Amino acid sequence: MSKVAAFRSLHRGRVPGDPLVLPGPWDAGSARVLVEAGFPALATPSAGVAASLGYADGEVPGDEMFAAVARVTRAVDVPVSADVEGGYGLAPKELVERLLEAGAVGCNLEDSHGGGVLKDPREHADWLAEVRYAAGDRLFVNARVDTFLYGDGDPERAIERAALYVAAGADCVYPIGAPKNVLPLLRSGIQGPMNVLGRLDGEGPSPTELGELGATRVTFGPGLQRAAAQALRGTADRLKK
Repeated sequence: MSKVAAFRSLHRGRVPGDPLVLPGPWDAGSARVLVEAGFPALATPSAGVAASLGYADGEVPGDEMFAAVARVTRAVDVPVSADVEGGYGLAPKELVERLLEAGAVGCNLEDSHGGGVLKDPREHADWLAEVRYAAGDRLFVNARVDTFLYGDGDPERAIERAALYVAAGADCVYPIGAPKNVLPLLRSGIQGPMNVLGRLDGEGPSPTELGELGATRVTFGPGLQRAAAQALRGTADRLKK
């Protein structure tokens, strides 16, 4: 079975309370640690990679992001999906080619512009359809829905966007930042797998709880990279004593 087929299979047949947990490595070393911990697949976070490269979130040049993803995929044998933000202005065919060259089996694509402005959903759906056409079955496309980050937070609008993206060929949709109380509504209105953002600070639902609320898979954005940075700060402080 190919890596992308294996990755797709991980999304199928999930039961409530058992979502696919995809931790986010920011470099080759962190990826190896996560694989050694037993995770069957990984998903690089753009913000975590940005921090590791010394950039603010959203400011990594495309070439550097693809190079970072390639270092992760070379270091591990499990499938790796890559957060490539809005696609760095690349045409769909070139974007797909760059992802495949980097060894990714999937991608996360945002429906907002830099600065937090939502894209026109129909235009974005047309663009996603071009990505799907260029990729065929070689990439698992996770379409991020930014309504809860930059829109009015109306679940119905999120569902409308999700429907357009699924119709365009997205394999999964990601209503990032959706409050836990609206997850069951989103689940009832969204066809196919749904990605939900998990938290590592103990303040939000656990992955199991998110699965019970409707998540097919759970990712953590830059949470792991930030936790590692915080642990390093603590160690550095102890060195000064």
